[in-house]
Order: sequence, then C-alpha cells, then structure tokens
Amino acid sequence: MTGRIRAGMGGWTFEPWEGSFYPDKLAKAKQLQYASRQVRTIEVNGTYYSTFKPPTFAKWAAETPEDFVFSLKAIRFATNRRVLAEAGESVQRFLDSGVAELGDKLGPILWQFAPTKKFDPDDFEGFLKVLPDSQGGVKLRHALEVRHDSFNVPEFPALARKYGAAIVYAHHGKYPEIADVTGDFVYARLQRGSDDNENCYPETELDEWAARAKDWAAGGQPDDLPRADPSHEPAKTPRDVFVYFITEGKSRAPFGAMALQKRVDGNG
Repeated sequence: MTGRIRAGMGGWTFEPWEGSFYPDKLAKAKQLQYASRQVRTIEVNGTYYSTFKPPTFAKWAAETPEDFVFSLKAIRFATNRRVLAEAGESVQRFLDSGVAELGDKLGPILWQFAPTKKFDPDDFEGFLKVLPDSQGGVKLRHALEVRHDSFNVPEFPALARKYGAAIVYAHHGKYPEIADVTGDFVYARLQRGSDDNENCYPETELDEWAARAKDWAAGGQPDDLPRADPSHEPAKTPRDVFVYFITEGKSRAPFGAMALQKRVDGNG
C-alpha cells in the first residue's frame, strides 16, 4: 500500500510556456484545461496576493479532470504578521472566499512565512490553533513553509506533528531544508531547477527525487535529506505526496513535473 504521488508546477499562466508546453495558438482561456491534463496537480500562487471569489474556484473545478488537485497558497495577510496568534480573522476570511467550491479537488493549503519570521514556539502554536480541520464540509490539509534557520530545531516538527500539519520540504539554495515528516501527507517544492535542463532538473536527480517520492508515499522518510529532529521516526503509514517544480528553471517546470510523474508511475 502506498499513497498517491502527484507532480506539478506553480500556476498555469506563464508566457514562456506558450509554444513550448502549450500548443501553438492555444487560447489563454484553455490553458488550465490543457495543463490539468498533462500534470496531476498545480500550486496556485495568485491566492497569496489577492482574494478570489467562489465562482472562480467553481470554474477551476469544472475545467479540470476528476482526479486533478489544486494546492492553494494562502493569502499573505495571514502569515506576514508580527503576532501569528492574531491571524484567525485573516485565515477565516481566506477560507471563506470560496475554497470549498473545489470540493475533492482541494489539495493542501500552503502557509508560507517570510524569511525574516523567526521561530517562537508559543506564537507559532497560536497560529496552528486557528487553522480549522474543515471548511464547508471539505477536509483541510495544512502545509507549513518556513524560511528562517531558527525553525531548524526539534521543537518545530514536534509542534507540526501535534497539530497534524506537514512541514514543506523546500529544495532551495537559501532557505532551510527540513524534511521531517509530520503530517498524513508530504509536500515538497523543488526550487533548484534550470532552464538549461530539458526537464528542469538533471535526469539523475529526477531519478533520485522519484525514489524519495516513492519512499514518502510508502510511509518512509528518505535518509539522505536533512531533518530538524533526526531521532524521531514517523509512523510507517502510506501518505499522499505532492511535488512541485517551482522558482528556478520555471520555463521547464511542467516538463520536470511530467518527467517525474512518468518515473513514479513506472513509465520512465
């Protein structure tokens, strides 16, 4: 038994993808319809900057295949604040914007914190307490992306485990890499790609990421990735895995996602 592995990229609107990832002369209005049939998931970045309305989420759901999943980056007003425990109103306003319209196509909610935000156990727990388990009858899964080295301590994954949230593993050149498995799913953002590589990452590295994704899905924890609490071993239970190619090498990100998906599906 293993969880489901889904590979994708950030967004679906990007000019360099026109004529490379997207067929020539494909209308912008049909880009989501096309992209969602090439990859299994997409991370929506626009929800970090502005509030969308229920009809927009409903439209996204209608345009995508039955087994497709969106992850949503939560509005920045919820995480870019001095006192995280006071984020409850912003969190609920974001969730009330219509995310439940996605239904079964709603994947993890990504809560991204500023690189200047330091780990304060009491304040961070205050934030975790305001994250609800469901919205409009739809189960919520929360992913935490922290970007300050002070989070690289055992107390952080312990808190995430307590509230059932997943720590985002960020393969990034600057931010801390924390690969502790803390939730019932795994969320990875691969951000060291290159436009010079046909599939965003070198072939040998894609093989390695495919092996790690399979390990995560089977309930394991790759032993070649850094952890904040190496002494803790997660329960050996299947987990869904979300892997996004994002940031560096963006023009080749969809191809990286497709190449990784082929590998984990046994087709590459």
